[in-house]
Amino acid sequence: MKWTRAEREFLETARVARLATIAAGGGPHVVPICPLFEKGLFYLGTDRETAKVRHICANGRVALVFDDYTEDWRHLRGVLVEGEARVVERRAFWSVRARLYRKYAQYETTAPLTDRDAIALEIKPRRKASWGF
Repeated sequence: MKWTRAEREFLETARVARLATIAAGGGPHVVPICPLFEKGLFYLGTDRETAKVRHICANGRVALVFDDYTEDWRHLRGVLVEGEARVVERRAFWSVRARLYRKYAQYETTAPLTDRDAIALEIKPRRKASWGF
């Protein structure tokens, strides 16, 4: 997938996004996440027992939305990504965790990710739409 420089910078610095998964009944399930965007892939850490993990294990199709809101609508911008999510292999978990900790220092003390109760997810984008760039 090709990204513009502005899109890449926006995604690399984004502090929050919304992740949509497909629930067991086929409906949407949307939650905020703290994303990491590197080399064209998205990563996040989460507890193993979350609904989003169950949904992704059953159906890896996901959507992500990143946006900046302002009351001056001439300056709205965002990126919508559709892609495939998967659980990162256990040996790669520690590398993803270290990179998440670098971006979000509060993770280590407020919501530590351990391989006993957490996993990392990787999202490979398939389609995108952006606005305001």
